[in-house]
Amino acid sequence: MSETTARKFTLLPMLGHTKGKRSAVTCALKCDNACAGDVCNTSSNSYFRDIASATMSRRAALGFGAAGALAVVLGSAVTSADPASAAGLSPAAKTGFGPSRLKFTAINSIAAEVDAVTVPEGFTWQPVIRWGDPIFNGTPDFDLNNQTAAAQEKQFGYNNDYTDILEIPNSKGRSAVLFANHEYTNESIMFPATMPAADVRAVGAAAHGLTVVELERKNTTKPWTYVKGAPLNRRFLSNTVYELTGPAAGSALVRTVADPSGRSIKGTLGNCSGGTTPWGTILSGEENFNGYFVSPGTSAADKRYGLKSSSTARKWELDDPRFDTRNAGYENEANRFGWIVEVDPFDPTSTPRKHSAMGRFKHEGANVIVAESGHVVAYMGDDERFDYLYKFVSAGKYREGDRAHNMTLLSAGNLYVAKFTGNSPVEEITGTGAVPADGGFDGSGEWLPLVVGGKSAVAGMSVEEVLVYTRLAADKVGPTKMDRCEDVQPSLRTGKVYVACTNNSDRGKAGKEGATEVNPRNENRDGHIVEITETGDQTSTQFTWNLLMVCGDPAQGDVTYFSGFPVDQVSPISCPDNLAFDSVGNLWISTDGAPSGIGRADGLFKVTLDGAGRGKVEQFLAVPRDAETCGPIIHDDERTVFVSVQHPGEDGTFDAPNSYFPDYVPAGTTPAPGQARAPRPSVVQVFRTDA
Repeated sequence: MSETTARKFTLLPMLGHTKGKRSAVTCALKCDNACAGDVCNTSSNSYFRDIASATMSRRAALGFGAAGALAVVLGSAVTSADPASAAGLSPAAKTGFGPSRLKFTAINSIAAEVDAVTVPEGFTWQPVIRWGDPIFNGTPDFDLNNQTAAAQEKQFGYNNDYTDILEIPNSKGRSAVLFANHEYTNESIMFPATMPAADVRAVGAAAHGLTVVELERKNTTKPWTYVKGAPLNRRFLSNTVYELTGPAAGSALVRTVADPSGRSIKGTLGNCSGGTTPWGTILSGEENFNGYFVSPGTSAADKRYGLKSSSTARKWELDDPRFDTRNAGYENEANRFGWIVEVDPFDPTSTPRKHSAMGRFKHEGANVIVAESGHVVAYMGDDERFDYLYKFVSAGKYREGDRAHNMTLLSAGNLYVAKFTGNSPVEEITGTGAVPADGGFDGSGEWLPLVVGGKSAVAGMSVEEVLVYTRLAADKVGPTKMDRCEDVQPSLRTGKVYVACTNNSDRGKAGKEGATEVNPRNENRDGHIVEITETGDQTSTQFTWNLLMVCGDPAQGDVTYFSGFPVDQVSPISCPDNLAFDSVGNLWISTDGAPSGIGRADGLFKVTLDGAGRGKVEQFLAVPRDAETCGPIIHDDERTVFVSVQHPGEDGTFDAPNSYFPDYVPAGTTPAPGQARAPRPSVVQVFRTDA
C-alpha cells in the first residue's frame, strides 16, 4: 500500500463488532480500536462488593447538604444551601425547580440513514461555524479541493466536541465567545486521494487542537453568527506551547530533549469533553492521546495506557520524532498528554495550561463546582472499559472576583478515586438489568485518596508517579471498575453528581468482571447514568448513589429502568455521553451510539429529575447520518439549544460522501463560496421560529 493510499484505513478491527449505528471507522480514528484490543485494566484490585443486607436504603439516602456554587456565564443556574440568601444567583436558582421556557413535543426516533438535523415542530436550526470556516482576517475561504496547512491553521478545526458560549462582559447579551475543541480527523473523507500524504498529515494536524471565536447577534431573540477577524479569535495548534503546572511539572517523568525543563509542552491531543469554571475559563480533557504515539508497548505503563509499537493511523511519527517514543530523548513524550487543559478565552495572548495535579488518564472532561467550604471540586471520568471515576479538591479556596487567584486553584489539591458499594443481595444483581427487590439500584461509596495534602497516599509511589501514572496508582487502592465513565456533571442547583456510563460490551465475558449493582448489566451495550449525593459538601470522602436510568429501548425488549417512570413513555436512549443542565435543573444528554440493533440516529434528550416525572426521557433532536451528538449547551431562557455535530458521514469517502451536512450540496451542483460537497463537522444552534 502506497503512502498516499495508506490513509484509507483498510484495517478496521471493529468491523462487524460494533453495536447500533457505531462506525468501525470511528473506533479506528477516535480511540485506536480500544474495544478490539485487550482491556487496559488487568489489575486484580478489589472488585465492587455488594453486601447482602440493605445497610443503607435508597429512600434514606442523604440529601444535598450544603454544597455551594457560583454563577459562571450567561445566567447559568446555580445553587446554594440557602437559596433565599444566595446573593447574585439567577432567579431560577433562588426559587428552586420550575417550568422551563424551552417547551417542545418530543420527536420520534429517527432512522440512522437520514442525513438531516431533525428538530421539534416550531424549531429550526442553522450552523454557527463549520470545519474550515476562516476565523482571521486574510484567511481564505474554505476550498475543499485545495486545502493547505497554512489555511487550516487559520480556519475552524475538525470534529468539534466540547463547546461552550460565554458572554463578553458589558455586551448586553449581544457578544460572546465560543470555545470548541477538535478531537480527531478522518482523512479519508477530508482529502482527495491524489493529495500527497505529507500534505494530508500537515493539514490533518492543523485541524486538531482548540478554537476560540467571537460571536455576535442583533439581540437576545436572534441567532448567533461568528465574527471573522475578531480580537479574541484564536487557534491552538500542534506547536502552541502549554505550561505544565502542579507537582509533576519539572519531574524527570515529563522531560524530553526538546523540553529539558519538563514544563513546556507543544500541543494538545484527543480532546473530548470539557467544562467551564466559575471564573470563566474553559477546561478540556485529553482523552485518546495514545493513538498518536508509537511506543515500545512493553512496560506496565505503556500497556495500562494503550500505547503500542505499531504505526499510528495518521503517521505523524514520520514528520516529528516526538511521536515515536522509542527515539532517544523522547521516551517521556506520551507522558505529556492525558491531562486536563485550561484555556482563558478572554486573553488571546495567554499561555494555556495542563494541570498535573488533576491526574493523567483518558480524560473525558472535567466539571467544576464550588463547595460550601470554598474549595473547588472537579469531577472526572476515565473513558475506557473497566476504568474509574475521579474527584479533585483544590488546596486553595475560591475568591469571588479574584480571577487571577482562582486561575491557580487547579494547580494543587487532593486527588481521589471512587469505590461504590451496593445495598442489594448479590443474587439480585442478575446481569440482565432487572431491578432488585428494593425497587432501585443504589448504595454508598467512598473517595479513596491518591494524593492528599501534597503527599502520595499510594504505597511505593511518589506524588509525581501517582500523577503521571494515575491509572497504575488507582489500581493499587481498589476502586470500582466502571462501564466507561464519560461526562461527569455536578448539578449547580442540587449538588448531585451525574455520571454518564456509556457502555461496556466486555462486562461479564470470560475472565472479565461481571455485573455489579452500579454496573448492573452484562455486555452493557446501552449504558446507564449514576446519580451521586455527597455526604456533606462536595469535599466529602463519603457519598450515596443510585442509578437514574439503565438505558435502552423497551419496545425492542431491552430491560431498562428510568427511576420508576413508565418505560413505555420514554424516548429510547442509548450510550449517554455528554451531559448538561438547563436553568431549572433538568438534565440533558447527548448520545454516542443510538439504541442497538435498530438503526437509529444519535440525538439530544431532556430528562426530568424531580417529582412525578423523574426519569422521563424526551428526545429533542437527532443528528445526521453517521454523526455523534456532542457539546450540548442549553439556553432555555432564550429557547435556544446548541450542539456540536461530530463525524457526520464517517463511513463515506471523499469521492462518495455519505453525508452532505450542513451545506447539503448534492452531486452535479456547484457549491457556493465557502460551501462544500462533503460533510463538515459543525456547531449548530436550534431555536424557535414561532411566538
